[in-house]
Amino acid sequence: MKKKFSLTLLAILLGFSLAACTTDTPTSEPNETTSASEDSSEVAVEPTEPVAEPTEPVAAEATEETVSEPTAVPDPTEEPTVEAPTTNLTDGCVENYDESVDYFPEKATISHADGFTVEYFNNYKVVTVAAPWLGAEDSATYLLVQCGTPAPEGFADAVTIDVPITSFVSMSTTYLPYLDQFGLLDTLVGVDFGFYAYNPNVQEKLAAGELVELGSGSTVNVEAALALEPDVIMTSASGSADFDTHPKLEEVGLTVVLNADYLDVTPLGRAEWGKFIATFYNEEAQAEAAFNTVATEYESLVALAADVAERPSVFANTPYEGTWYMPGGQSYTAQLFAAAGADYLWGEDESTSTLFLDFETVFDRAADADYWLNQGFVTTLADLAATDERFADFAAFQNDTLYNYDLRSNEFGGNDFFESAAANPNLVLADLIKIIHPELAPDHEFVYYRLVN
Repeated sequence: MKKKFSLTLLAILLGFSLAACTTDTPTSEPNETTSASEDSSEVAVEPTEPVAEPTEPVAAEATEETVSEPTAVPDPTEEPTVEAPTTNLTDGCVENYDESVDYFPEKATISHADGFTVEYFNNYKVVTVAAPWLGAEDSATYLLVQCGTPAPEGFADAVTIDVPITSFVSMSTTYLPYLDQFGLLDTLVGVDFGFYAYNPNVQEKLAAGELVELGSGSTVNVEAALALEPDVIMTSASGSADFDTHPKLEEVGLTVVLNADYLDVTPLGRAEWGKFIATFYNEEAQAEAAFNTVATEYESLVALAADVAERPSVFANTPYEGTWYMPGGQSYTAQLFAAAGADYLWGEDESTSTLFLDFETVFDRAADADYWLNQGFVTTLADLAATDERFADFAAFQNDTLYNYDLRSNEFGGNDFFESAAANPNLVLADLIKIIHPELAPDHEFVYYRLVN
């Protein structure tokens, strides 16, 4: 009886077990329903394999979706692209530097000046003065770096300056016209001697105590220069330690820039040095526009006087301590005379500098000259004759054809010819044509020259 009961119980338990396995199979593998109905015992032996297999494709689909979705979203760590400027930065510094950006879209093109060059790179420019003074063996290089950007390596011998500069000391009046043209006189903080300046705005700044006079040469006021802390002190040089200013200033660590405009012998070449000054302010656009206007007018005037039928004879200057400093035949002054349609009596000379002559040599050649120009510090004919009575023997003296370049002078002694004429050779040439060929310029009013009477 017990044995029969045990067998019955075992059969019941076995039946429940088989029923449970058969019930799980369809839910675990819905795609295998036909095979599951063939033999329930096979399904009961391997229940784990069908359960694990469906999880693999589901996981693969989830992975593909996770990878594809982020491609449409920008990387949050990527820096925004810097928009390239369309004009030079003339006020302030770069705030978001990008090495691929050209920070000098407005560049200077040097077409007439021989004394300096400008090379442009994305965030710096290299300005080179070929010969800082006559006979100089080495050039002077200035590395102008856009402020807010890193300075490049490899320029150990260059003077590095952040641009645009905001303060400037002018040790020559010839730099002042460009500051005025570019609207930058507010950056002028010092000069060599105030009485040399003709510009009324500069005189106003002097009267208001806004400019410091530093003097020049070996006696320059170094302490006053240090107190100004200027970005740049611009000066010329001769190569002589007894006369030059820059050695004393450089000794104390001040930033000095040498300007050799006076060595450029062509009128337009010398005028183009305004672009040299502009590079320190990033004002190339203004410099280009101003120079193009001057060059266009100058070349038109040259063409006007190019085919004159007669060329009146001229000579220039007066003696100083027994020596008559006559412009060389290929000098800056001689080129202006020739462009105005004159026959310069020393025009056959090949020198671009000054000739050192005595009175007798000049008189032998120029006694009958039609015009006598550029007498210097002479106010009247009487003053000239009082200096040397022999001057009255020149035909130009007797014919009242002496013209001097002191029309624009002030009570302090400032003469605008020595200040702005180099920047405006078109105006100088117009004056000279008015003198030598008045029929070609009937409406022109003198800017620099006047008749000495």
